[in-house]
Amino acid sequence: MADPRTRTRVSAAVTAAVVLTVLVVPLAVPLDQQAVDLAAKLQPPSWAHPFGTDEVGRDLLLRSVYGLRVSLLVGVAAALAATVIGTAVGAVAGALGGWTDRVLMRLVDLFSSVPHLLLGIFVVTMFRPGVWPVVASVVVTHWLSTARIVRAEVLSLRSRPYVDAAVSGGASRWRVAVRHLLPAVLPQAGLAAVLMIPHAIWHESALSFLGLGLPTHQASLGNMVQSARGSLLAGDWWPTLFPGLFIIVPTLAVAGLAAAWRERLNPRRRSELSL
Repeated sequence: MADPRTRTRVSAAVTAAVVLTVLVVPLAVPLDQQAVDLAAKLQPPSWAHPFGTDEVGRDLLLRSVYGLRVSLLVGVAAALAATVIGTAVGAVAGALGGWTDRVLMRLVDLFSSVPHLLLGIFVVTMFRPGVWPVVASVVVTHWLSTARIVRAEVLSLRSRPYVDAAVSGGASRWRVAVRHLLPAVLPQAGLAAVLMIPHAIWHESALSFLGLGLPTHQASLGNMVQSARGSLLAGDWWPTLFPGLFIIVPTLAVAGLAAAWRERLNPRRRSELSL
């Protein structure tokens, strides 16, 4: 097994390379990723097209980069929004307790009882295909775990001496929550946000693969894998392989960074990352 520091460095390097790729490649390569060239359809990887071309002659490298950019946009936006909602719900439930805690946790249980993908499909079908309906579907299905984590952390912090001292000094529950409890749970909330990015990318890819995410004309890794199924059956492997790698490699890199963060937050317990 590789050394944890080595895994962290590799994950950081891959993540940095992914970010540079989605920023630089569209500017450096003067090609239209939507340009159709039927004379060049399903060409294997070459110098002219390093990832080959798809069934209508579009360059797969550029389309994979644009698809990854969309996936990262969905992942980061959904992770931030879901973390804010989950942190707020968990902090309020843990700090106030009583009937507030019971109501909010029953709400969490209600949403958790519905499978994530099914609930996400229900959300996106209420809107036209696009990026923001997908973001909304990820937010609705992924704030629950953050709420539970933050609530558990707040409940453990409520028994700390400095919290008891603040309450004894006359501080209200809201002041204790905002000044003492919330700052203490922010590292856990940040970790939850990073862990959520791979989930959000997979969620967007799954919805697009099912035809419910982004429009079919827009570059999306899920759309690309779905449209390449016929080519794969015909023996043309590259339209499926490269978009699939663009889904797998960045998510594993981000997950590796999250694992390192988790080990730093709790060095006594090795991270057991469940994706």
